[in-house]
Amino acid sequence: MRTARTAPLLLVLSLLVTLGGCSGGPAPRAWAATVCTVLAPWRTEIGTLATRTQQQMTAETTPAQAKENLTRLFGGAESASEKARAGVEKAGVPDVEQGKKVADSFAASLGAMRDAYGRARSGIAALATSPSKDFYAKVGSVVDTLNVEYQQSELDTSRLDSEELKQAFDEAPECR
Repeated sequence: MRTARTAPLLLVLSLLVTLGGCSGGPAPRAWAATVCTVLAPWRTEIGTLATRTQQQMTAETTPAQAKENLTRLFGGAESASEKARAGVEKAGVPDVEQGKKVADSFAASLGAMRDAYGRARSGIAALATSPSKDFYAKVGSVVDTLNVEYQQSELDTSRLDSEELKQAFDEAPECR
């Protein structure tokens, strides 16, 4: 009689363990696809920002116009980076070993980029526009700092500890 009563308990425990394994985050490929989908518009915007920033550095504009344009561009990159960070966070935690660490590092990287753009925006906004030679030299310094901070926080999926995620990023069409 004891085995008749323990059988249902074992069945329930077995189901809980099985379901518990399935209740994790998204599968690696689904997570990678979501992350790449979130990052695609962000990458496009950042590429556009780089082009427009370079154009502003060489354009025949007044320092006041350049200041306004660069402040707006860096503000847009800051907002886009935050949107991407929030999207990665919303993607959840991939169902792989160290999944939380991976998801957190992606979000932290995008947060660091957002902050770098925010500091660049503030740095440009704080510059005096005259004399113009000094203004452009200081803009160059702000952009150089942004580039360093950006590279330090850059996402690199090739350094993932998870082989499953490396493969997922390599294979997901959204990541190409």
